[in-house]
Amino acid sequence: MLEEPEVGADLIAADRALGRAVRARLSHGGAALDAQAIALRPTLTGLGAVERAVLKAVAGRILAAERLVAAAGPVAQLLVADRFGGAARIHPTAEAALKAAAVGLTLIDAEGLGPWWARLLARPDLAVVGALPDDPASGPRALLVGAGGVGPTGEDRTFWVSDSPASDARVLAALETAGLVAAPCASAGGLKLFMLTGYVQREDPRLDDPAVARLGRLSGVIGHAPVL
Repeated sequence: MLEEPEVGADLIAADRALGRAVRARLSHGGAALDAQAIALRPTLTGLGAVERAVLKAVAGRILAAERLVAAAGPVAQLLVADRFGGAARIHPTAEAALKAAAVGLTLIDAEGLGPWWARLLARPDLAVVGALPDDPASGPRALLVGAGGVGPTGEDRTFWVSDSPASDARVLAALETAGLVAAPCASAGGLKLFMLTGYVQREDPRLDDPAVARLGRLSGVIGHAPVL
């Protein structure tokens, strides 16, 4: 015999309160990625992993309600579903995804699709504007690309490309000599992508330090991502 599950009034009241909170947040509309990060960060402080994930997902879905979010790569497809509720379109290649980024946002695998991120050096109209996962304890596996860029939020990552043939260890040592903290992010086709701690501007003089300049002939900042 089937029995109807018991649902207490407290659970119904809690769900209704959650619905009211989401409705109130939606009434404020979306926000730029950097502004959204600044507004959300104080609320995330001190929360558990599940609570943080839920709030990030709500913020992502609010963003996706106003801007198309596409994806390229198997990792990006999983991450875009978790954060934004799914992709408006799945692109077969990074090149196709970059074309779509001119009119929306596209999350692209950092590895496995070639050194697509190096193309951003020649695309001043596009930039990395986010990276997932974006919590401090995880390294990013997919980069969010969009038109323009994002400003500093107080806790950020900078993405820097180099064609240096040197080992990762040597590149990291050179960046450290210049006063920069870095970590490898991806490599393909003789090109390397590094993640720099903090918001490092394209014209930052530390990137012109002789120790960094002699690493290779082609290098540069391709964007930034808030850490949440």
